[in-house]
Amino acid sequence: MRVLETPDGRYIVVHGRLWRRHRPDLEPVQRDRLVRDLMDARRAVRAAKRSGDEAALVRARAAVDAAKHGLGERGPVWWTDGAPDQNRRMIANTPYAAWYAALPESVRADPVRRRG
Repeated sequence: MRVLETPDGRYIVVHGRLWRRHRPDLEPVQRDRLVRDLMDARRAVRAAKRSGDEAALVRARAAVDAAKHGLGERGPVWWTDGAPDQNRRMIANTPYAAWYAALPESVRADPVRRRG
């Protein structure tokens, strides 16, 4: 799967929306552990929803949040130049709008096709 990344490497673009990338300074072993923790937590969220176990759902969502904070995808920004966080904003409403609009349509097209 092709991932479109902003020129500064801070975000990926999914369906025209910016999503904060993981911290580039993470050691590969630490990043892999956090990604594994995130995937385990997401599976736990799914299982808790299916079982109707509200306490398990709260724990699983907390684990997702902890992993995302560790990766730098949530919480304080990991860059140090003072630029504001544009996470979860539509790219058209951000300083990246002109860069994105100048890309060829084939590049802007979302690589992820939803199953339906």
